[in-house]
Amino acid sequence: MEFFRIKKDIPFMRHALIFNVISALTFVAAVFFLFYKGLHLSIEFTGGTVVEVTYQQPADLEKVRKTIEGLGYAEFQVQSFGTAQDVMIRLPAQKGVDASQQSEKVLGALKSQDAGVQLQRVEFVGPQVGDELAQDGLLALAMVVIGIMIYLAFRFEWKFAVAAIIANLHDVVIILGFFAFFQWEFSLTVLAAILAVLGYSVNESVVVFDRVRETFLDRRNGRMSTADVMNHAITSTISRTIITHGSTEAMVLSMLLFGGATLHYFAIALTIGILFGIYSSVFVAAAVAMWLGVKREDLIKPVKEKDETDGAVV
Repeated sequence: MEFFRIKKDIPFMRHALIFNVISALTFVAAVFFLFYKGLHLSIEFTGGTVVEVTYQQPADLEKVRKTIEGLGYAEFQVQSFGTAQDVMIRLPAQKGVDASQQSEKVLGALKSQDAGVQLQRVEFVGPQVGDELAQDGLLALAMVVIGIMIYLAFRFEWKFAVAAIIANLHDVVIILGFFAFFQWEFSLTVLAAILAVLGYSVNESVVVFDRVRETFLDRRNGRMSTADVMNHAITSTISRTIITHGSTEAMVLSMLLFGGATLHYFAIALTIGILFGIYSSVFVAAAVAMWLGVKREDLIKPVKEKDETDGAVV
Protein backbone atom coordinates (compact mmCIF):
# COMPACT_ATOMS: atom_id res chain seq x y z
CA MET A 1 0.00 0.00 0.00
CA GLU A 2 1.36 3.42 -0.97
CA PHE A 3 0.09 6.96 -0.51
CA PHE A 4 2.44 8.19 -3.20
CA ARG A 5 5.47 7.15 -5.20
CA ILE A 6 8.57 9.25 -5.70
CA LYS A 7 9.95 8.70 -9.18
CA LYS A 8 13.34 10.36 -8.66
CA ASP A 9 15.57 8.98 -5.92
CA ILE A 10 16.41 11.39 -3.09
CA PRO A 11 20.21 11.59 -2.50
CA PHE A 12 20.16 10.72 1.20
CA MET A 13 23.70 9.32 1.19
CA ARG A 14 25.10 12.61 -0.11
CA HIS A 15 24.51 14.10 3.34
CA ALA A 16 25.15 10.92 5.34
CA LEU A 17 28.49 12.09 6.73
CA ILE A 18 27.07 15.36 8.08
CA PHE A 19 24.12 13.64 9.73
CA ASN A 20 26.31 10.92 11.22
CA VAL A 21 28.61 13.54 12.73
CA ILE A 22 25.50 15.07 14.33
CA SER A 23 24.47 11.59 15.51
CA ALA A 24 27.91 10.98 17.00
CA LEU A 25 27.81 14.28 18.89
CA THR A 26 24.30 13.53 20.16
CA PHE A 27 25.41 10.04 21.19
CA VAL A 28 28.42 11.41 23.10
CA ALA A 29 26.21 14.01 24.83
CA ALA A 30 23.78 11.26 25.86
CA VAL A 31 26.60 9.14 27.29
CA PHE A 32 27.97 12.19 29.14
CA PHE A 33 24.65 12.92 30.84
CA LEU A 34 24.20 9.24 31.70
CA PHE A 35 27.50 9.29 33.60
CA TYR A 36 27.24 12.86 34.91
CA LYS A 37 23.62 12.92 36.07
CA GLY A 38 22.64 9.27 35.94
CA LEU A 39 19.13 7.89 35.63
CA HIS A 40 16.38 8.89 38.03
CA LEU A 41 15.38 5.35 38.98
CA SER A 42 11.85 4.63 40.14
CA ILE A 43 10.87 2.94 43.40
CA GLU A 44 10.82 -0.38 41.54
CA PHE A 45 14.61 -0.17 41.32
CA THR A 46 15.48 1.71 44.51
CA GLY A 47 13.06 -0.08 46.84
CA GLY A 48 10.11 1.15 48.91
CA THR A 49 6.63 0.27 50.15
CA VAL A 50 3.79 -1.02 47.98
CA VAL A 51 0.28 -0.30 49.28
CA GLU A 52 -2.79 -1.72 47.56
CA VAL A 53 -6.22 -0.31 48.36
CA THR A 54 -9.69 -0.81 46.94
CA TYR A 55 -12.63 1.59 46.60
CA GLN A 56 -16.34 0.85 46.44
CA GLN A 57 -16.58 2.87 43.22
CA PRO A 58 -14.05 3.69 40.44
CA ALA A 59 -11.09 5.44 42.04
CA ASP A 60 -10.15 9.01 41.20
CA LEU A 61 -6.41 8.60 40.69
CA GLU A 62 -5.72 12.32 40.47
CA LYS A 63 -7.42 12.86 43.81
CA VAL A 64 -5.37 10.01 45.32
CA ARG A 65 -2.14 11.59 44.02
CA LYS A 66 -3.00 14.95 45.55
CA THR A 67 -3.73 13.23 48.87
CA ILE A 68 -0.33 11.48 48.83
CA GLU A 69 1.38 14.75 47.90
CA GLY A 70 -0.24 16.33 50.93
CA LEU A 71 1.58 13.82 53.13
CA GLY A 72 4.93 15.25 52.01
CA TYR A 73 5.98 12.59 49.52
CA ALA A 74 7.89 14.04 46.59
CA GLU A 75 8.32 10.76 44.70
CA PHE A 76 5.63 8.11 44.50
CA GLN A 77 3.54 6.18 42.00
CA VAL A 78 -0.23 5.78 41.86
CA GLN A 79 -1.84 3.51 39.28
CA SER A 80 -4.87 1.30 38.73
CA PHE A 81 -4.48 -2.45 38.55
CA GLY A 82 -6.99 -5.21 37.96
CA THR A 83 -10.17 -3.13 38.11
CA ALA A 84 -11.01 0.58 38.22
CA GLN A 85 -11.69 0.23 41.96
CA ASP A 86 -8.21 -1.14 42.79
CA VAL A 87 -5.28 1.22 43.25
CA MET A 88 -1.58 0.47 43.75
CA ILE A 89 0.55 3.07 45.55
CA ARG A 90 4.36 2.85 45.59
CA LEU A 91 6.13 4.93 48.22
CA PRO A 92 9.89 5.52 48.66
CA ALA A 93 11.62 4.05 51.69
CA GLN A 94 12.02 6.43 54.64
CA LYS A 95 14.58 6.18 57.44
CA GLY A 96 13.05 5.23 60.77
CA VAL A 97 9.64 4.49 59.23
CA ASP A 98 8.61 0.91 58.42
CA ALA A 99 6.09 -0.28 55.86
CA SER A 100 3.23 -0.66 58.35
CA GLN A 101 3.64 2.90 59.61
CA GLN A 102 3.66 4.24 56.04
CA SER A 103 0.56 2.25 55.11
CA GLU A 104 -1.34 3.44 58.22
CA LYS A 105 -0.47 7.05 57.43
CA VAL A 106 -1.55 6.71 53.80
CA LEU A 107 -4.74 4.81 54.61
CA GLY A 108 -5.72 7.39 57.19
CA ALA A 109 -5.30 10.20 54.67
CA LEU A 110 -7.28 8.30 52.03
CA LYS A 111 -10.10 7.48 54.50
CA SER A 112 -10.42 11.18 55.29
CA GLN A 113 -11.34 11.65 51.62
CA ASP A 114 -13.40 8.47 51.22
CA ALA A 115 -14.41 6.38 54.22
CA GLY A 116 -15.13 3.37 52.00
CA VAL A 117 -11.52 2.74 51.01
CA GLN A 118 -10.12 -0.59 52.25
CA LEU A 119 -6.51 -1.77 52.62
CA GLN A 120 -5.78 -4.88 50.54
CA ARG A 121 -2.04 -5.48 50.86
CA VAL A 122 1.18 -3.91 52.16
CA GLU A 123 4.58 -5.07 50.97
CA PHE A 124 8.12 -3.74 51.41
CA VAL A 125 10.42 -4.00 48.38
CA GLY A 126 14.07 -3.87 49.36
CA PRO A 127 16.89 -2.31 47.30
CA GLN A 128 18.29 -5.77 46.56
CA VAL A 129 15.15 -6.54 44.57
CA GLY A 130 15.71 -3.35 42.60
CA ASP A 131 19.29 -4.40 41.85
CA GLU A 132 18.02 -7.73 40.60
CA LEU A 133 15.47 -5.99 38.37
CA ALA A 134 18.19 -3.74 36.93
CA GLN A 135 20.43 -6.73 36.20
CA ASP A 136 17.57 -8.64 34.60
CA GLY A 137 16.69 -5.59 32.51
CA LEU A 138 20.26 -5.24 31.23
CA LEU A 139 20.35 -8.96 30.50
CA ALA A 140 17.10 -8.71 28.52
CA LEU A 141 18.52 -5.77 26.58
CA ALA A 142 21.72 -7.68 25.78
CA MET A 143 19.78 -10.77 24.68
CA VAL A 144 17.62 -8.69 22.35
CA VAL A 145 20.70 -7.07 20.78
CA ILE A 146 22.43 -10.44 20.29
CA GLY A 147 19.26 -11.98 18.85
CA ILE A 148 18.82 -9.13 16.38
CA MET A 149 22.43 -9.39 15.22
CA ILE A 150 22.18 -13.16 14.67
CA TYR A 151 18.88 -12.79 12.81
CA LEU A 152 20.19 -10.09 10.47
CA ALA A 153 23.48 -11.91 9.86
CA PHE A 154 21.56 -15.01 8.71
CA ARG A 155 18.91 -13.14 6.74
CA PHE A 156 21.21 -10.65 5.01
CA GLU A 157 24.93 -10.36 5.67
CA TRP A 158 27.12 -9.54 8.67
CA LYS A 159 27.69 -5.94 7.48
CA PHE A 160 23.95 -5.30 7.66
CA ALA A 161 23.84 -6.86 11.14
CA VAL A 162 26.62 -4.59 12.43
CA ALA A 163 24.99 -1.52 10.85
CA ALA A 164 21.59 -2.32 12.38
CA ILE A 165 23.00 -2.91 15.86
CA ILE A 166 24.93 0.38 15.75
CA ALA A 167 21.73 2.17 14.72
CA ASN A 168 19.66 0.45 17.41
CA LEU A 169 22.16 1.16 20.19
CA HIS A 170 22.23 4.75 18.93
CA ASP A 171 18.47 4.95 19.54
CA VAL A 172 18.61 3.30 22.98
CA VAL A 173 21.46 5.45 24.30
CA ILE A 174 19.80 8.66 23.09
CA ILE A 175 16.53 7.71 24.84
CA LEU A 176 18.48 7.06 28.04
CA GLY A 177 20.32 10.37 27.52
CA PHE A 178 17.01 12.25 27.38
CA PHE A 179 15.87 10.59 30.62
CA ALA A 180 19.19 11.41 32.30
CA PHE A 181 19.27 15.03 31.11
CA PHE A 182 15.68 15.86 32.12
CA GLN A 183 15.79 13.51 35.14
CA TRP A 184 12.57 11.84 34.04
CA GLU A 185 11.67 8.81 36.12
CA PHE A 186 13.05 5.57 34.72
CA SER A 187 10.72 2.69 35.58
CA LEU A 188 10.00 -0.83 34.37
CA THR A 189 7.45 0.55 31.91
CA VAL A 190 10.15 2.77 30.39
CA LEU A 191 12.44 -0.26 30.13
CA ALA A 192 9.62 -2.09 28.33
CA ALA A 193 9.31 0.87 25.95
CA ILE A 194 13.04 0.72 25.17
CA LEU A 195 12.81 -2.99 24.37
CA ALA A 196 9.83 -2.22 22.13
CA VAL A 197 11.84 0.51 20.38
CA LEU A 198 14.63 -1.99 19.68
CA GLY A 199 12.22 -4.29 17.86
CA TYR A 200 10.47 -1.40 16.14
CA SER A 201 13.69 0.19 14.94
CA VAL A 202 15.15 -3.05 13.62
CA ASN A 203 11.92 -3.67 11.72
CA GLU A 204 12.43 -0.41 9.83
CA SER A 205 16.05 -1.35 9.13
CA VAL A 206 14.98 -4.77 7.83
CA VAL A 207 12.51 -3.16 5.43
CA VAL A 208 15.21 -0.84 4.05
CA PHE A 209 17.82 -3.63 3.87
CA ASP A 210 15.36 -5.92 2.12
CA ARG A 211 14.82 -3.28 -0.54
CA VAL A 212 18.61 -2.81 -0.76
CA ARG A 213 19.05 -6.51 -1.45
CA GLU A 214 16.23 -6.48 -3.97
CA THR A 215 17.82 -3.53 -5.79
CA PHE A 216 21.28 -5.12 -5.76
CA LEU A 217 19.97 -8.39 -7.19
CA ASP A 218 17.99 -6.69 -9.95
CA ARG A 219 20.21 -7.03 -13.03
CA ARG A 220 18.76 -3.82 -14.47
CA ASN A 221 20.51 -1.94 -11.66
CA GLY A 222 23.90 -3.48 -12.30
CA ARG A 223 25.59 -0.13 -12.92
CA MET A 224 24.25 1.58 -9.79
CA SER A 225 26.77 2.44 -7.10
CA THR A 226 26.21 1.37 -3.51
CA ALA A 227 25.19 4.93 -2.55
CA ASP A 228 22.65 5.00 -5.40
CA VAL A 229 21.26 1.64 -4.30
CA MET A 230 20.83 2.95 -0.75
CA ASN A 231 19.12 6.11 -2.02
CA HIS A 232 16.77 4.07 -4.19
CA ALA A 233 15.91 1.65 -1.37
CA ILE A 234 15.15 4.42 1.13
CA THR A 235 13.19 6.52 -1.38
CA SER A 236 11.04 3.56 -2.44
CA THR A 237 10.08 2.79 1.18
CA ILE A 238 9.21 6.36 2.22
CA SER A 239 5.48 5.91 1.63
CA ARG A 240 5.46 2.74 3.73
CA THR A 241 7.46 4.51 6.45
CA ILE A 242 4.97 7.39 6.63
CA ILE A 243 2.00 4.99 6.90
CA THR A 244 3.62 2.76 9.54
CA HIS A 245 5.25 5.39 11.71
CA GLY A 246 2.41 7.87 11.31
CA SER A 247 -0.22 5.41 12.56
CA THR A 248 2.04 4.22 15.39
CA GLU A 249 2.91 7.74 16.49
CA ALA A 250 -0.79 8.69 16.50
CA MET A 251 -1.43 5.86 18.97
CA VAL A 252 1.58 6.80 21.11
CA LEU A 253 0.60 10.49 21.20
CA SER A 254 -2.88 9.50 22.35
CA MET A 255 -1.27 7.63 25.27
CA LEU A 256 0.95 10.64 25.98
CA LEU A 257 -1.95 13.10 25.99
CA PHE A 258 -4.73 11.00 27.53
CA GLY A 259 -2.99 8.06 29.22
CA GLY A 260 -2.34 9.88 32.47
CA ALA A 261 0.71 9.74 34.71
CA THR A 262 1.02 5.96 34.53
CA LEU A 263 1.73 5.91 30.78
CA HIS A 264 3.38 9.35 30.51
CA TYR A 265 7.05 8.36 30.49
CA PHE A 266 6.31 5.13 28.63
CA ALA A 267 4.80 7.20 25.81
CA ILE A 268 7.68 9.72 25.90
CA ALA A 269 10.24 6.91 25.51
CA LEU A 270 8.28 5.46 22.57
CA THR A 271 7.92 8.88 20.93
CA ILE A 272 11.66 9.56 21.11
CA GLY A 273 12.40 6.02 19.95
CA ILE A 274 10.08 6.20 16.94
CA LEU A 275 11.45 9.54 15.76
CA PHE A 276 15.09 8.54 16.16
CA GLY A 277 14.30 5.07 14.77
CA ILE A 278 13.28 6.62 11.45
CA TYR A 279 16.37 8.81 11.47
CA SER A 280 18.78 6.01 12.37
CA SER A 281 17.40 3.58 9.78
CA VAL A 282 18.09 6.12 7.02
CA PHE A 283 21.19 8.02 8.07
CA VAL A 284 22.88 5.58 10.45
CA ALA A 285 22.09 1.98 9.48
CA ALA A 286 22.14 2.52 5.70
CA ALA A 287 25.20 4.77 5.83
CA VAL A 288 27.20 2.42 8.07
CA ALA A 289 26.36 -0.54 5.82
CA MET A 290 27.58 1.50 2.84
CA TRP A 291 30.82 2.48 4.62
CA LEU A 292 31.42 -1.15 5.62
CA GLY A 293 31.59 -1.88 1.90
CA VAL A 294 28.43 -3.89 1.30
CA LYS A 295 28.14 -4.81 -2.37
CA ARG A 296 26.12 -6.94 -4.74
CA GLU A 297 28.52 -9.89 -4.46
CA ASP A 298 27.88 -10.09 -0.71
CA LEU A 299 24.24 -10.95 -1.33
CA ILE A 300 24.66 -13.45 -4.15
CA LYS A 301 24.98 -17.04 -3.05
CA PRO A 302 27.96 -18.66 -4.74
CA VAL A 303 27.02 -21.23 -7.36
CA LYS A 304 28.52 -24.62 -6.61
CA GLU A 305 30.52 -25.84 -9.55
CA LYS A 306 29.34 -29.14 -10.92
CA ASP A 307 31.89 -31.92 -10.71
CA GLU A 308 32.83 -33.02 -14.22
CA THR A 309 32.98 -36.63 -13.05
CA ASP A 310 29.32 -36.55 -12.01
CA GLY A 311 27.32 -38.75 -14.29
CA ALA A 312 30.38 -39.92 -16.19
CA VAL A 313 30.28 -43.50 -17.47
CA VAL A 314 33.17 -45.60 -16.26
